[in-house]
Amino acid sequence: MIATQVYYEGRVQGVGFRYTVKQSAREYDVIGWVRNLPDGRVELQAAGEAEELEGFLESIAEGDLKGFIKAELRHPLATDALRGLRGFEIRP
Repeated sequence: MIATQVYYEGRVQGVGFRYTVKQSAREYDVIGWVRNLPDGRVELQAAGEAEELEGFLESIAEGDLKGFIKAELRHPLATDALRGLRGFEIRP
C-alpha cells in the first residue's frame, strides 16, 4: 500500500470538485479524504495499492474535472497518515 497527498490548483472550488472526487473514489479500492483549502486549492490524501491509487488519480486528472485543474502537486505520504480511515470522505 502507498499513500499520496495531492494539491489541485485552478478553478477547483465551487464546481463540485470534492463531490466528483468522492464519486470517483467509489470506482477504486482506495481510502482517503478531500477538502477545500482557504487559499482556493483542494487537498486530497489517499492510499491504496499502487495500481488502484494511480488509476484513481488519473481518473481525476483526465476525467470531467480536467478543465478545472491548472496544476497538480503530488507528495508521497507515510501510509500510517491515513491509518484507521475507512472509505473516502469529504472533509470541511
